[in-house]
Amino acid sequence: MRRAGLLTIGLLSCWLMAAVQAATITDDRGVVVTLPEGANRVVAISTFGSDLMLALGLKPSAVTSFGPFSRPDFLGPELTEVPVIGSRAQVNMELLSEIAPDLILAIRRYTEKNASQFESIAPYMALDLVTLSDSLRGVQLSGDILGKSAEAKELNKQFEQQLTEFKQRAPGGVSAALLVTSSETPFIYHDHFISADLLGYLNAENVGGASATPEQAMPLGYRMGLEELLEQDPDVIFLFASNKERAFTLNPIWPYLSAVRNGRVYEVGHHWKEAAGPQARSLILQEMAHRLYPDHFTLPALPAHIQSRPYH
Repeated sequence: MRRAGLLTIGLLSCWLMAAVQAATITDDRGVVVTLPEGANRVVAISTFGSDLMLALGLKPSAVTSFGPFSRPDFLGPELTEVPVIGSRAQVNMELLSEIAPDLILAIRRYTEKNASQFESIAPYMALDLVTLSDSLRGVQLSGDILGKSAEAKELNKQFEQQLTEFKQRAPGGVSAALLVTSSETPFIYHDHFISADLLGYLNAENVGGASATPEQAMPLGYRMGLEELLEQDPDVIFLFASNKERAFTLNPIWPYLSAVRNGRVYEVGHHWKEAAGPQARSLILQEMAHRLYPDHFTLPALPAHIQSRPYH
């Protein structure tokens, strides 16, 4: 009897050891990140981390701000009480230390320069979150290190099915431009940026076109003058969020654009800039589909201040 009890205890010990065995992945820097006891307190430096964790049924221990807002409220009320530790580009290291995380899940291009500081606090996982393939890979890698591999795989599978469905339903024959900045010359996104890439899955042409250096994630796009924009003359224009008046819309050429004349210029929310998360990318696809083809797709529900709307 005693021997059976010892055997049971031994098996239980083995099970517990397996349950907390180290999680190891290689992040997008090529650095091996290991969590000896799994991830229980995760800080999300970028909306991607918050988006993904909530989609996996988890909750971050701290988040970064979302544009001019303290938290990404398109994700719902679950983040209301979660501490904010600055922006994705300017993290408050003191607050981060106080959180005492066991994993820092971050966007690479804003945080890699401070990698040593992050690594002195907790294991630091940096992801490229520019392209759609980055998003799919980032979801899976993050799911792996969070102990949710199967669930992450399912999130990607569902989105890929959504892409296929929307592509089959989208009529096509429309062009679009994704513009950002408040200066006199707008910045237009290349095809490889996630939000622009989704246009292709809706059978729409991105007038920003392909990058001249497709092997590189940067630059995300380029400056396009209003004269050139008029030559391209997109059917639909998506204006990314700005807290200043867009000087290029005051250019005398602006009213001559077909999208302007036809009332097909739309302001979009901050989630279009941080599109890699599983919830953000799906919402953008749905919003974009409705604005391109309003008779074929419905507009998803979002808080009014970040839902896409006609620009006047």
